[in-house]
Amino acid sequence: MDAARELFSRQGVEATRIQEITDAADVGFGSFYNHFADKNQIVEAVIDEMTELQASAVDQLTAGLDDPAEVVSIAHRYFLRLASTDPIWGWLMIQLDASHRLLAGTLAPRALRDLLAGVEAGRFSTADPILTINASGGALLGATRAILEGSVAENADQHHAEMVLRMLGVPAAEAAEISQRDLPVPSAG
Repeated sequence: MDAARELFSRQGVEATRIQEITDAADVGFGSFYNHFADKNQIVEAVIDEMTELQASAVDQLTAGLDDPAEVVSIAHRYFLRLASTDPIWGWLMIQLDASHRLLAGTLAPRALRDLLAGVEAGRFSTADPILTINASGGALLGATRAILEGSVAENADQHHAEMVLRMLGVPAAEAAEISQRDLPVPSAG
């Protein structure tokens, strides 16, 4: 899995051959098939592992928060900071064409949950929640790429979170204030 994650992040799924994965993992080619039926199965396993781990981390960071705007801000900022501190994860997200897979899989249900909580609380406004989730997810991927390419400022996570909150109808000054709050620190364990 580690070898596949590294290769996929560097060269993309289509350009990666099973032989390259087994060579990088220092295992025999045939042993790959003891664990995976084909390359698609390891791709799905990498995506599932990657998204569940990070989505759970965001759930932990936002547990107990009452303001949906703060939850959305923390989630977006967390993923952008993660791309900055773990470029393999960031490039993997981009290379796997994660926009659809992440949104449709592990992250979309959580993002939709948070969006609908904000709508119900009167914090967010949207005519189409699914389109809104796709738009904010696309913005997250675009910002992730910009961070990985080094074309944005150090505090890009704050600017991005502010823009997403404004897209959801949070007033500009309040969106700026929320996006500049300190991120929670994960608890040990």
